[in-house]
Amino acid sequence: MHITPRQDKETARDYALRTLKDNIIRLELEPGSMVSENVLSSEMGLSRTPVREALIELSKVKIVEILSQRGCLISLVDYALVEESRFLRKTLECAILDIVCGAAQPAQLLQLQANVTMQEFYLQNHESDKLLELDDQFHEMLFAIANKMQTYHLMNSFTVHDDRIRSMALYAVKDLKSVEDHRLIAQALADHDAAEAKRLMDKHLSRYKVEEQALRQRYPNYFK
Repeated sequence: MHITPRQDKETARDYALRTLKDNIIRLELEPGSMVSENVLSSEMGLSRTPVREALIELSKVKIVEILSQRGCLISLVDYALVEESRFLRKTLECAILDIVCGAAQPAQLLQLQANVTMQEFYLQNHESDKLLELDDQFHEMLFAIANKMQTYHLMNSFTVHDDRIRSMALYAVKDLKSVEDHRLIAQALADHDAAEAKRLMDKHLSRYKVEEQALRQRYPNYFK
């Protein structure tokens, strides 16, 4: 697994939850694979209790399945749950763009554009982990500008299904459009054109439909 240091004031449960989600999204914990509380606890340097609590939390959003006396199964990709995750994102992210257009300060708009510039750099250099991290930051910044971070955190608790296919797309989709989408959205916001920003966001968050075939071809054993 990919293990990062525990953050200041991060509880053992929260650390376990963050680490497990990160490894599921990175495909270090592969769809369809079995995991053991004992092994996970050992790798993270934790007792079994916070790991068990984190797995129970992940089971609530159906990204893992707890099997009595057998361990935990990392769920296969279910496009019905991906669809629901994208529905939630499109509803919330398109809605906040009206607020962002009215609230964004010049420095915040420059930060969005700087983020996109870094995305373009990492896309050209094929650094997928950094690209996914910057993608996440771009969308989080929109919620921060709109002063809707609680909404972002609530949304983020379910979007692991979406995040996992976004990770797959970095390797499976040859002509990745996400960075170009972000650049155009940032420009529409700089132009204070909320209608265009929402149109672009809707298109951006609908790309998973046309990318599905490429993902299934690259990862045929990962899908339900």
